[in-house]
Amino acid sequence: MSENLNVIEARGNTSCFSESNFNRLLVSMKDRIVPEGSHLFWEGDLSDKLFYIKRGRIKLTKSTDEGKELILYMYQAGDMVGQADPFFSAKHSFNAEVLEESEIGVIEHKDLETLICQHCEFAIDFMKWMGIHHRLTQTKFRDLMLYGKPGALCSTLIRLGNTYGEPQGDNILINKKITHTDLSNMIGATRESVNRMLSDLRKKDAVEYDSGMIVIKNISMLQEICHCEFCPSEICRV
Repeated sequence: MSENLNVIEARGNTSCFSESNFNRLLVSMKDRIVPEGSHLFWEGDLSDKLFYIKRGRIKLTKSTDEGKELILYMYQAGDMVGQADPFFSAKHSFNAEVLEESEIGVIEHKDLETLICQHCEFAIDFMKWMGIHHRLTQTKFRDLMLYGKPGALCSTLIRLGNTYGEPQGDNILINKKITHTDLSNMIGATRESVNRMLSDLRKKDAVEYDSGMIVIKNISMLQEICHCEFCPSEICRV
């Protein structure tokens, strides 16, 4: 897992768990290897498990009625994925696609319920994890809805910088090859409009490309366009 410009803990979105509670979570997991291109779950599947990523990357997507894919989240090693609803028979609202061969720890909801009932401090940490996930969802919908596609694109670039960024002097290299199609799926726009908006940002010297990777040169300009609220790095991520 690459180091990021802002500090996202090596345990990803599970850094809110204390060491002892995280160890309880680890003990309850059943490990499995999932190949690239497969799915952890599909939209409509029963949500009866959580998935901890020990190695690899997962993306959560939603398909529109027209068949267009919208990328909602990108998860990596240290993140826990799944619908946080252990006490009700809910169904998944998204698809979880495996982007590269991954090692996954599977946590059954019945085991999670036992941990919550037996250890009150674990229950508190789990509520913190749910709170982080809820805030991440809120801020993403804010970015997508309130400030148009340019705001959504700039916010997504900042989130990519926080998740995959590597400092290069005053610049930030997004150390993952992100295609224009990926970006269009992240913000619900056409690839042509993303091409146009990125071209405008390059003319303003806010971003550039280095060996096919995006470099953020003026993060302040991106923050101004998306009306950045300077959320903590565990929230401001893809």
